[in-house]
Amino acid sequence: MGEEILHKLKGGLIVSCQALEDEPLFSSYIMSRMAYAAKEGGAVGIRANSSADIKAIKETVTLPVIGIVKKEYAGSEVYITPTIKEVDELVSCGAEIIALDATSRRRPGGETLKDFWKEVREKYPNQLFMADCATYEEGMEASFLGFDLIGTTLSGYTQETKDEKLPNLLLMKQLSKDIKRPVIAEGGIWTPEQLKAAFSAGAFAAVVGSAITRPRDITNYFISGSGCRNGNEMK
Repeated sequence: MGEEILHKLKGGLIVSCQALEDEPLFSSYIMSRMAYAAKEGGAVGIRANSSADIKAIKETVTLPVIGIVKKEYAGSEVYITPTIKEVDELVSCGAEIIALDATSRRRPGGETLKDFWKEVREKYPNQLFMADCATYEEGMEASFLGFDLIGTTLSGYTQETKDEKLPNLLLMKQLSKDIKRPVIAEGGIWTPEQLKAAFSAGAFAAVVGSAITRPRDITNYFISGSGCRNGNEMK
């Protein structure tokens, strides 16, 4: 089953359909329609946040889903599938792949990635897991631990990598060269040219989110890049 899912994703575009509570499109129904639109456009997979959204999406499309749960815990910067509770939630809703923060940062309660991964893998030996990494070292460690897919998702989003230029094509290239597991290019891809460059760097598949499914961010991107009038500034 795992090989079949990976075969469906290879060489294709995965569209991230997410909206948080403070965003205009926050709605499981809307995310399910976003996923349907992505499928119609040629996406090979969907990345989604929360069991509610994933259930709605899986009722609408048959594409493989990379599932996450964003949850903040006091005392930890890790918020992408941070504890076993979120992993359980994603397994129960049928996410084909579960992504979790695989940075070197301590998880809630001070738990290390190594200890957390041991618990997760023992509980779910047949589930596909994706490591959301920020650095080359984290990607290599995730591969060594036994994650099924390695993503560049968090490059630029941790304190250590906040100054990295996105998309981080060098990281994609280094990881694709040095590990045998599929590398998923994610983070900061806004144009078809950048997507093509990610595949040229060796990516197995790529995730694009904001540039496709966040109209507020897309609108701001066009306005900021063109210097045209911002309607919000005229109020």
